[in-house]
Amino acid sequence: MATTTRGRGIGGGSGRLIIAAFVAIVALVGYFGATQINPVTQEKQHLSMTAEQEIALGKQAAPEMEQQFGGLSQSQELQARVASLGDALVKASDAGKSPYQFEFHVLGDQQTVNAFALPGGQVFITEALMKLLATDGELAGVLSHEIFHVVGRHSAEQAARAELANGLSGAAVMAAYDPNNPASANSAQVAQLIGQMIDMRYGREDELEADNQGVHYMAQAGYDPRAMVSVMQKLEQASNGQQPPEFFSTHPSPERRIEQIQAEINKEFPNGVPDNLKK
Repeated sequence: MATTTRGRGIGGGSGRLIIAAFVAIVALVGYFGATQINPVTQEKQHLSMTAEQEIALGKQAAPEMEQQFGGLSQSQELQARVASLGDALVKASDAGKSPYQFEFHVLGDQQTVNAFALPGGQVFITEALMKLLATDGELAGVLSHEIFHVVGRHSAEQAARAELANGLSGAAVMAAYDPNNPASANSAQVAQLIGQMIDMRYGREDELEADNQGVHYMAQAGYDPRAMVSVMQKLEQASNGQQPPEFFSTHPSPERRIEQIQAEINKEFPNGVPDNLKK
């Protein structure tokens, strides 16, 4: 009598487990094997992108981001103000030591209170958030926070974690990505990665780190970092107990952030904040 063996071939249950284990190992090796030292923070990070690839991806993603928020603001005055202040913050702070090409944009969305950064230096703020900011110091607080998301390479870290979670090798995708090769830059894998970056939400630790370093950048540029506390208070008031502004959607609570910012200010200025800083 003939016998039938089940689950022994590569298509059986044990075969699928072997394949799954192999994919997991490849993903883990790719994630933990791809490390870089951040030239500004000196932090060791698990990344598969180069700075040049981050810059190219950010520029590729910028038009789609603009489209999602009603396009760029028509106010040349707002655009010039944000660009001028953003450039000054970069030049006066440690952010200027990074390889990134910062560009600052005001979006025409008058309903969504938000600001965000794409990898490589594309920084955005909505008109709705601009309306809440009364001083250059408050604007500097928002922009400094977003600038550090770029310098801290938070998007690249998130992308690497996403690839690990999906059991894919982000390193393999990025190794094949050549910003100067249209066929590579427009590949399906790169398009998928850009989509992930546009919808990406930073983790709570990333947000707190950006707050802390934002305080430092503001001080380096001559701005009173207490303006960042004022921004948090205004955003909290803007919610009126309802759904919080988009800027807070996945962030730590306003109270937690204010405590953290005040602690960082005390660390930056142990003898008190000087009176001559710009408000």
